[in-house]
Amino acid sequence: MTAIDLSSPVAVVGTGTMGQGIAQVALVAGHPVRLYDAAPGRAQDAADSIGARLDRLVEKDRLTAADRDAARARLLPAESLADLADCALVVEAVLERLDVKQELFRELEGIVGEDCLLATNTSSLSVTAIGGALANPGRFVGLHFFNPAPLLPLVEVVSGFASDVTSATRAYETARAWGKTPVACADTPGFIVNRIARPFYAEAFAVYEAQGADPATIDAVLRECGGFKMGAFELTDLIGQDVNESVTHSVWQSFFQDVRFTPSLAQRRLVESGRLGRKSGHGWYDYSDGNGAAERDEPHTAEKRPQPAYVVAEGDLGPAAELLALIREAGIPVREEDEDHGTRLVLPGGGQLALADGQTSVEFRDVVYFDLALDYRRATRVALSASQDTSSQTLTEAIGLFQALGKDVSVIGDVPGMIVARTVARIVDLAHDAVAKGVATEEDIDTAMRLGVNYPLGPFEWSRRLGRNWAYALLDDLHLRDPSGRYAPSLALYRHAYASDKREGNTS
Repeated sequence: MTAIDLSSPVAVVGTGTMGQGIAQVALVAGHPVRLYDAAPGRAQDAADSIGARLDRLVEKDRLTAADRDAARARLLPAESLADLADCALVVEAVLERLDVKQELFRELEGIVGEDCLLATNTSSLSVTAIGGALANPGRFVGLHFFNPAPLLPLVEVVSGFASDVTSATRAYETARAWGKTPVACADTPGFIVNRIARPFYAEAFAVYEAQGADPATIDAVLRECGGFKMGAFELTDLIGQDVNESVTHSVWQSFFQDVRFTPSLAQRRLVESGRLGRKSGHGWYDYSDGNGAAERDEPHTAEKRPQPAYVVAEGDLGPAAELLALIREAGIPVREEDEDHGTRLVLPGGGQLALADGQTSVEFRDVVYFDLALDYRRATRVALSASQDTSSQTLTEAIGLFQALGKDVSVIGDVPGMIVARTVARIVDLAHDAVAKGVATEEDIDTAMRLGVNYPLGPFEWSRRLGRNWAYALLDDLHLRDPSGRYAPSLALYRHAYASDKREGNTS
């Protein structure tokens, strides 16, 4: 099945920001495009707005004047749904209400031809449920674009329970012909991105709610240590707290209130107070200066401490192994001791420094944990976690060690799994669970998370880098300390980790 021919008209119903963006994508690709909106005059206004954006593309040398003029000639506002009768594809981008969408497609089904592909851009509703209102749900699919549609490359092509394979393939190839990067997924709450991205927000909020760290510090650690483009607090301020919470709540409800997707009470209070983020002038941060810039506290950064005279390495530090080279490069002697299961550093005062593993400092005599980093060499900040029982000497030596490596150091509370480590482990777990349940392939999930939410690595790329057992072991330890079920590793992740151990001869 090939893409829809460029000579065939494409219709977009709903002319808000997303509808206009989708229309622009189809238009620039070469299709005649029909715009329809139930509100009188809005289709013409949308056509004018798209024309203005095409002018800006010409000014930026991204489109020729001739191509702009040709595109404008192909763009037509429609006065009624009947004007869409000859379209080969109709994409809906109207209000996120099931009854509204179902009624629209029931009406469209009686207007368009039998070979017309029908698609919804819903981000939170069931594609199956919307298509269930149709006499022929086989030609109905989800085409979930990301905002702004003309700029972001990802499109989730969602097959409802009754969608025909030929319809999904046709939609997939059409999105690709439009210059997008499509990924195929089954109809599951949140699809790929909004399902697997929930821990990025949830774990940051959980650390905050546990008083482990403030928003500015958590965001700084996610950016400067984890390699994420934005922290969870600043990103939800950009998205809109009401919008982000609504998606979280929808996914949670759709999974029958699965504890893994439980919304944040702190975010609920933020929404209730009207602090919705940038658009309201205040969210987690204050934007009241009017220029969109945030007034925020600086992240907690430890004062300068002396570097330790030496460190003793027990084991290779696992995912943090590159730290040993950095320590040597900083001129700090490293004494190595062979340990079958050792993955820690011993400091001169006898205290230990270990990579976050889902346990807490208070459980041990004198341990400081450090967080997972995307790249310890390039990271500009590292978080440390200590308990009230950790000796001041051990904490001082740990701070001084990372400062000697050129890192800012943020000391947070005794939070099991810290910030980056627990976030990545949960994302990896949800990704394995999604593959096991037939939602999407590993490749498509990695592509979706890199392009849809700009993650530095896809979940399976993280998993391969960190080791097959890493995420399972961390979550298993977290689950022992919080037996609510939130951190219980999925059966898919258990099988993944166990299979690795079995191949290596460890069946204990």
